[in-house]
Amino acid sequence: MDQTLAEKLANYKPTEGAAELIKQTPILLLVGPTGAGKDSLKQKLMETGKYHHIISHTTRPPRINHGVIEQDGKDYHFIDKGTAERILDKQALIEAKIYSGNLYGTSLAEIQAAHDEGKIAMTDIEVQGVAEYKALDPNVMAVFLLPPSFQIWQERLQRRYGDVVDAADSRLRMETALEELSELLSTDSYVAVINDDLDQAVAEVEAVTTSPDHKSPDEAAARAVAQQLAHDIQAYLISNA
Repeated sequence: MDQTLAEKLANYKPTEGAAELIKQTPILLLVGPTGAGKDSLKQKLMETGKYHHIISHTTRPPRINHGVIEQDGKDYHFIDKGTAERILDKQALIEAKIYSGNLYGTSLAEIQAAHDEGKIAMTDIEVQGVAEYKALDPNVMAVFLLPPSFQIWQERLQRRYGDVVDAADSRLRMETALEELSELLSTDSYVAVINDDLDQAVAEVEAVTTSPDHKSPDEAAARAVAQQLAHDIQAYLISNA
């Protein structure tokens, strides 16, 4: 990570106006390891017409996703480090964090668009960003999406990436997923949802967004799955050290 960009991130704070906008706009943050099904869930939720998809900014390059190269302005706003620094200087982001060596952030303009449309602002986000949103408004909804098991998770990753990812990248993904699961299991900032059947997961997330307390009746079962998944990842990392 560029030192100048890292310094700007270390001192970055959104404006008071940004904080007020967050409080005035319903927001759904989707969290979970790569391969949990966040993209498929977002697509299904978007079909309801109730959501505005926040397109995040990132300094990482486009990658192949389900056999197709990601598109600028659709999957992400792909920016270089110089552009990222200028955006940070303008305080144009709600939050910005480093994830696997790259900057990810969500912009004030995207939240404003959702507010003006009267829709729920929705994006997938890293666990580091959830705390930033929660600090601005504790009522921000954060759903942690889980694969039903370690084996099914690995099968999904194989279908998604094929032989594109090398062993080092695979290990990094495992380590990152373990960190994310540790965050889920150590806080009450998230509602855990198992993505075994997509339609059922969509219905559960919809129930979370519409219930007064933004909770799920299946929370205990989902957290048990998260604990088992974390255990299986740890075992895999140890056996493949």
